[in-house]
Amino acid sequence: MKILVIGSGGREHAIVWKLDRSASVEKIWCAPGNGGIANDAKCVALDLKDVKAAADLASKLAADLTIVGPELPLVLGIADEFAKRGLVLLGPAARAAQLEGSKIFAKKFMERHGIPTAGVYGICQSAAAAHKVLKSVRWPAVIKADGLCAGKGVLVAPSAGEATGFIERLMDTREFGEAGTRVLLEEGLAGEELSYIILTDGNDFIRMAPARDHKRAFDGDKGPNTGGMGAYSTDDILPVGLEKKIIETIVRPTLNGLKADDMPYRGFLYFGLMLTADGPKVLEYNCRLGDPETEAVLLRADFDLAQACLQAARGSLGGFGAKWFPGASVCVVIASKDYPGDPQTGVAIDGLEDAAKVRGAVVFHAGTRRDGKACYTTGGRVLVVSAMGEDLAGACGIAYEAASRIKIAGAHYRKDIGIAKAAKGRAVAETLQG
Repeated sequence: MKILVIGSGGREHAIVWKLDRSASVEKIWCAPGNGGIANDAKCVALDLKDVKAAADLASKLAADLTIVGPELPLVLGIADEFAKRGLVLLGPAARAAQLEGSKIFAKKFMERHGIPTAGVYGICQSAAAAHKVLKSVRWPAVIKADGLCAGKGVLVAPSAGEATGFIERLMDTREFGEAGTRVLLEEGLAGEELSYIILTDGNDFIRMAPARDHKRAFDGDKGPNTGGMGAYSTDDILPVGLEKKIIETIVRPTLNGLKADDMPYRGFLYFGLMLTADGPKVLEYNCRLGDPETEAVLLRADFDLAQACLQAARGSLGGFGAKWFPGASVCVVIASKDYPGDPQTGVAIDGLEDAAKVRGAVVFHAGTRRDGKACYTTGGRVLVVSAMGEDLAGACGIAYEAASRIKIAGAHYRKDIGIAKAAKGRAVAETLQG
């Protein structure tokens, strides 16, 4: 197979890295790629907003399969453009991609099909209307920008003051442009979050290894929301009974709802869940692999990702067996100074070769460019340091050892990704051992 991967972040680097290990893959391109992806695939220039140019590129390269990493091209209709030309692409059509492109569309979809989710206080098209709704909510409340905001358009507000300030940023100062012209206000849910991701052909599906993301910028879940500062994957965060309930009450109703609404879906579908006392509930849908969950999860994949993606894109995933390595994996995001605000770019990156020497660690590039042998930052999330171990504590030790060897002036990363869960696991193991 010859495969084109669309995107330029850590998720796309992890996808390329995994595809490169497939015996069925002959050639990989990534458009536009980044400084690290260039080591594993041929990078080709592309404007991610130009879906026609993407289709032109796939046709020119004679790609057997195109895999879309980020959400923007999907929302803009890249799958529709490829379908018109008879090109094979993994990803939903624009109408189905509204599950991620519009929080309000997704909420109405869930309500229509009886999928458990948070209750709605109001849908508002002006700041004045939103402020009025805030007078009758219970705290904490959740405010969501309707459109795409790179993971930064949601606030769990503990008080009216914080909620008011966020609404002003969204609707008055238009910090996120048109994405914040409508807002969804809903109840806050209590519990642990879980990232549950499937690969589906619209009927059959395989599930990815379960993961847990860390959205806040700083240790202890402090600071502003980000696109994600790290994640871990271990089977014990998803007991068999819980997974059965997720499939019965959320996954199957979602797939059935897509078919009922005449929205054929082929691709990755991400369920952001809250595990509440009343059972799992959907916080959000993503119409692609999560980032940074992908950089942890794909390390555990013990199957041919290229074949799985091709069969899903062709509508023939039934019977595909996906196996996962035991143990645990973790990934830690190294971010530029001032991320998630206005991150510094153009800063030199040192220590990549030293980090690569740590056995079991893999460094995925998210926002980098190369200039000869030198490497520089180009965005907020710069690198994602990943590792797999026999248990979560071991994986964390490897990832943090590798991260400590990388030097970027002003950069920061959380020191607690998976640590609390790892400590709990070790304590349980010691207790069982007597």
